[in-house]
Amino acid sequence: MKRSAGLLLFHHTDDGLDVLLGHMGGPFFARRDAGAWTIPKGEYEPDESAWAAARREFEEELGLPPPDGEALDLGEVRQTGGKTVTAWAIEADLDPATIAPGTFRMEWPPRSGRFQDFPELDRVAWFGLDRAREVIVKAQAAFLDRLAEHSP
Repeated sequence: MKRSAGLLLFHHTDDGLDVLLGHMGGPFFARRDAGAWTIPKGEYEPDESAWAAARREFEEELGLPPPDGEALDLGEVRQTGGKTVTAWAIEADLDPATIAPGTFRMEWPPRSGRFQDFPELDRVAWFGLDRAREVIVKAQAAFLDRLAEHSP
């Protein structure tokens, strides 16, 4: 069973609570919006703690160190493909223009023998909770609900 861990940044605005999501990079998600946004996260092996993986993956995917601050445990969700995702929320500000995303390599087009590098996350943006629920990977919407329950 694959496991991922990630960090969900949030901050308060005059309009309410905003969360930082990343749009998945690569050709499969290039023209998609709904279901193509995720918390910055990644897979980890059994010998690494989920918390350490969440912090490592944040830096790998955004090219920035994870913020310090009190972490709110948002628990786990199971995505459609069977992957279990563990997440924590941290209140922090981040300018989306400052990201320097990591990349992954894949054969594209399929069976072409040509390999290309794609960004892990091709962009990040702040969303209010209602809009975030419309675009986030379906199972991860539970993280938004849990954050809203614990946020003033």
